Amino acid sequence: MNSNAYFERHRTLRDILGIIVFIVAVIVGSWLINLFLFRSFSVFGPSMEPTLYTGHRLIVNRVPVTVAHAQGHSYQPKRGQVIVFKNPIFETGMQDEYIVKRVIALPGERVVLKDGKYTVYNAMNPTGFNPDTLTPNGPTSPTDGEVDVTVPDEQLFVSGDHRQEGFSLDSRNGLGTIPLYEVIGPVSLRIYPFTEFRTF
Repeated sequence: MNSNAYFERHRTLRDILGIIVFIVAVIVGSWLINLFLFRSFSVFGPSMEPTLYTGHRLIVNRVPVTVAHAQGHSYQPKRGQVIVFKNPIFETGMQDEYIVKRVIALPGERVVLKDGKYTVYNAMNPTGFNPDTLTPNGPTSPTDGEVDVTVPDEQLFVSGDHRQEGFSLDSRNGLGTIPLYEVIGPVSLRIYPFTEFRTF
């Protein structure tokens, strides 16, 4: 039986199948883009002010995560990058399944928070350094709390940019360090509001 001839006689069926194929292709394509290339997230809450505010729309770059996984290892963002990750203490019914924070320290580094500022110690900087001084347009206000912790292997220490007590749940105060496998990717763009479009 000639299928082309059949569909020529049943054009309505052909058109319906064409629409179904198109819809499936769009759904699968969108799923693949979200999984491997880019994802969009909205900011909720004050934890990243003044860098990000509630309602800001972000594009997260999945490409470096995809490449790292294809090479058989975990993706590790750079210090100072703003990243989105899956909340490691998320439970059904909670609002914050995905969280945006800034990377302060990397696996194996010691983080000390005292007198309103972070100090990070590692093999290259045994006397320590303030990670916030390395981040252009990063947080400038004092950081509340006290911490002295060594970041476990395959994990990150993260912090919000609004660091007064009660404004950011992060590695200082209950969120803990973040497993690398929970990282969705680094924030690449703020696309909304349109008047505040910027790259990261």
